[in-house]
Amino acid sequence: MSGVSSFVPTPLILTDRAVARVQSLMHEQQNTALKLRVFVTGGGCSGFQYGFDLTDTTAEDDTLITSDNVTLAVDPLSYQYLVGSTVDYEEGLAGARFLIQNPNATTTCGCGASFMV
Repeated sequence: MSGVSSFVPTPLILTDRAVARVQSLMHEQQNTALKLRVFVTGGGCSGFQYGFDLTDTTAEDDTLITSDNVTLAVDPLSYQYLVGSTVDYEEGLAGARFLIQNPNATTTCGCGASFMV
């Protein structure tokens, strides 16, 4: 089957800044098992809201995505809303935060913390 290739998109992409921040937190807390959990909850000004947490445990049905020894954990409910998204980290006048660039969102709020599909 020459000439045929299959492409499986990465469910979520971690930017270099997000990876560096999680690695820094792992070092600060002296815990190499820390993972960045990304989740979606109802609420926020646009319907759904992004959440982030550091954890060293995962559930059996979590999707785990690893980049440069940093693992991102996503529960099955949140996963459907986040496929194809990019997880980034920024520091600015509003403070430091993880954020999501989500191609599935039809509307986002001004702060980027909530969205609608």
